[in-house]
Order: sequence, then structure tokens, then C-alpha cells
Amino acid sequence: MSKKALIMGIGGQDGSYLAEILLEKGYEVHGLIRRSATGNTINIDHLQDEITLHRGDLADAPSLYAAIKASNPDEIYNEADQDHAGWSYSLVDYASDITGAAPGRILEIIRQTNPKIKYFQPLTSNMFGQTDTETQNEQTPLNPQSPYACAKAYAWSLTKYYRQVHKIHASCAIFFNHESPRRTDSYVTRKITKAAARIKLGLQDKLLLGDLTAKIDFGFAGEYMEAAHNIMQLDAPDDFCIGTGEAVSVQQFLDETFAQVGIDPKTCVGTDERFMRPGKTSTLVCDYSKANKAFGYEPKIKYKELIDIMLKADLEAER
Repeated sequence: MSKKALIMGIGGQDGSYLAEILLEKGYEVHGLIRRSATGNTINIDHLQDEITLHRGDLADAPSLYAAIKASNPDEIYNEADQDHAGWSYSLVDYASDITGAAPGRILEIIRQTNPKIKYFQPLTSNMFGQTDTETQNEQTPLNPQSPYACAKAYAWSLTKYYRQVHKIHASCAIFFNHESPRRTDSYVTRKITKAAARIKLGLQDKLLLGDLTAKIDFGFAGEYMEAAHNIMQLDAPDDFCIGTGEAVSVQQFLDETFAQVGIDPKTCVGTDERFMRPGKTSTLVCDYSKANKAFGYEPKIKYKELIDIMLKADLEAER
């Protein structure tokens, strides 16, 4: 009998990659989709005949209950939230509720209806914020610098509470930045690769960015979703940091991207104060040794190959 999984936010970058992975592993896959995502299902359109979608929203507890009851899953992956740190400065209450409090709604439904359901909560390396450690792991103190990161820290506390007090099989992954062609262009990596493709094809003249000196640990989203599934297969729930262990600057990412299309970025790329964030984080680099020991996690796709994957997809789309 195949396992059943319910993916909150199945239409997003992470949720759609996870759906593909679970289908390949023989799962019956269900997904929660909200009203504002209607017509914005490009990441899962190719899966429509293989998955079951449920209407709902993380802000609406009855819809979460209905989706969980209808799907009766073995595993729940909460890949839905307000996932943009930059947006959270303007959406403090929304970020607090959807990113921070909503995991508690899901976990409480699990506790009351079927405590045997396994639960996965993704977190963010942004929780570490300003830190004096060269690398970060599961024991690194939190010092978030955005409402989004603060909300994720709350989600982590809630998940650990349900694990420790109510014995729910609830695990977390602290994901460092993970990118793909399915990223929206509100994220700097996709903004860069999409602009490079458009400039190469004569569809755009200039690209404006924020802080080019920021160093970031960039990985591939599909690979991180494999890690999420592996975490859920462990006998005991736990928390793990997932990243590449290497940080590159936005400038390096920019230079490599434009080099791959044969353009000098100095001719068409500038900076704009509007894209600078009020709260800056330190350079965050993943120490994934715990995940490596627990289930053999080892990142395969580093930033140059990641750029190649994203750029090819953007060139094809723009053509």
C-alpha cells in the first residue's frame, strides 16, 4: 500500500519539486492550494492528472482540517508560508501569522485527529541573522534580522514543542538559500539569470540590484527536497541544517551568470538603494555534518551548475 503525503504550498518552488520526488517514490500525493494561487499553477500543471488538490489557506484552520481529513496522509510537508524576507518588512502581521503561527494550527489538528501523522517544517538560515560563527549548525544561537526570520524561529519553537510535549513525529530542516528555475524573479538569483537571458536576446537593456557584496550559500531546491523526504524517513524526528557549505557573493553569482552568456555585466548592471534591506545578516554558511551523518546528505549541485540550470531554462522561456 502506497504512502500518502499532503503538501501545503504544492504549487511553489519547493512544493512542486517535492511532489515530483514523492510521485517517483510511489506516493499518493495531495496538495493544498489557496485562492490566490488560482491560475498560477505553472509548476504543477504537468502533474495535474497525478495529484489531488484541496482548497485551503494556512490562515484558515477549518480548511486545513478539511484537507487533512480528506487526504488522511501519512506525512504532511508544510511548504507554504510568506517566504520572502524582503516582503516581510512590509507584511509583519501576515508573516507572523502565516509563517510563524500556522504550523501550530497544523500540528494541533494532527494532535487532535491523528498523532501518527509525520510532520515536516522547513526553516531558514536567516534565523541566524547576525552571528559571529563562520559556519552555522543546529546549535547556533538565533539572532533574526527580519519579521520573516523571527516568524520562522517561532515555527521552530512550535514544532519542537509538539515533538517534545505531545510526541508528534515533527522534524525541521534549516534550509540555506535554495534556488531553481521555479524561483520567482523577486529573488536575486532568478532576477539575475532572467535578466541575463533577456539582455542576451535583446529583450531588456539594464538590470538594477541591491547589495552585490552579500555572500550567500546557494543550493538547488530539488536536491533540498530530497533531503526533506530523507529526514521524514528517519526513525526519530529531529532538526537538520541543509546547505552546500560554500558561500559566494551576489557579485560572483552575477559575474558567472553573465559570463555564461558572453556579456560584461559592467555594461548593463547597476545598483539601486531601493533594493537594500534594512536588516542585514552575516555571511551564513551551512555546516551540514549532522545531516551527512544521519542520512548521507552531501550537496551535489554548486552555484556554477545551478546558474547553468537556471540560465538554460530562462533562455528557453524567453525565446
